[in-house]
Amino acid sequence: MTQAHRFSALSLSLAAAGFLASLASPVVAGGHTAPAPVSPVALVDQFEATGGKFEGYRRSGAKGICAMGEFVGSSEGKGISSASAFSGAKIPVIVRFSVGGGNPKAPDNAKSQRNLALQFDLPGGEVWQHGNISAPVFGASTPEQLMGRLQSLQPDPATKAADPAKVKAFADANPEVLLQGRHIASQPVPASYASVNYWGVHGFVFTNAQGQKTAGKWIFEPVGGVQGLTDDQAKEKGANFLFDDIRQRVAAGQVAFNFNLEVAEAGDVLDKATVPLPAGRKKVTLGTLKVTSVAADAGGACLNVNFDPNRVPKGVEGVNDPMLKARTASYAVSMGRRLAEGGKQQ
Repeated sequence: MTQAHRFSALSLSLAAAGFLASLASPVVAGGHTAPAPVSPVALVDQFEATGGKFEGYRRSGAKGICAMGEFVGSSEGKGISSASAFSGAKIPVIVRFSVGGGNPKAPDNAKSQRNLALQFDLPGGEVWQHGNISAPVFGASTPEQLMGRLQSLQPDPATKAADPAKVKAFADANPEVLLQGRHIASQPVPASYASVNYWGVHGFVFTNAQGQKTAGKWIFEPVGGVQGLTDDQAKEKGANFLFDDIRQRVAAGQVAFNFNLEVAEAGDVLDKATVPLPAGRKKVTLGTLKVTSVAADAGGACLNVNFDPNRVPKGVEGVNDPMLKARTASYAVSMGRRLAEGGKQQ
């Protein structure tokens, strides 16, 4: 059995487990049955129906490039968490930059989401995976809401476009699904993968060696600052400039991010990915991520990495966020399909 097949089998097993779990409908007060959770299989099916199916590519962040880097934790990070990532030693990191969506030919010069996916390879075989995006909020607060949003955006077979009435009706009933898009539309097209902020969007709790806990949401901020393009500059850059740009910047040693934790206060919402922390929260720099090399081709170390944000080390744990919890099984379904299709893309 090849490595790809082993990963595919594992992914499909996880997907099956998630699907079976989704069949159970919990009974709530009054004897009523709550709606069954969205099946991860159905959710990935809907991603394909709405955004198109591109065999061999990731169902989200299809247009991407793999890189390698190193992370050095700070003393502040060690004071907040006992995780080995904050030991102060250089930690190898697998890095994947991508444009949001399932289209591997998505234009680089559009106002769209950028992604920073990470895997920290920690001592003792531990890994810490991240899925960070260029907006402080996710596009839905629950898998059910995400499914509804995707269904409303599904193109009509005849017109090849979404029905505006369906889109409006769902958004009117679920206004929070518009927040991410509004943020991205308010920002210029990023000049580089290296010059945009990336948020974790989910809440996490950090526990230090003394058992003290600190909760918050994190953000990766470029050491060189945020840089955007004017509309004219973006048009001139064309649809495929990000890969060459990141190669040049990494070769020049110019790509680094501060890993910052925004610390939550009493009353802050941590279990909804559509709600950012209030502005002005205390920010602690947990360390610095430096990108040191970029893969030469479409292979690279990212190929068999799922970048599941539920994979965390000791000293870090996710909060009870339904959107966070739903990611593992859906990611497994997506990866299983990609590898079964012979996917060789990062």
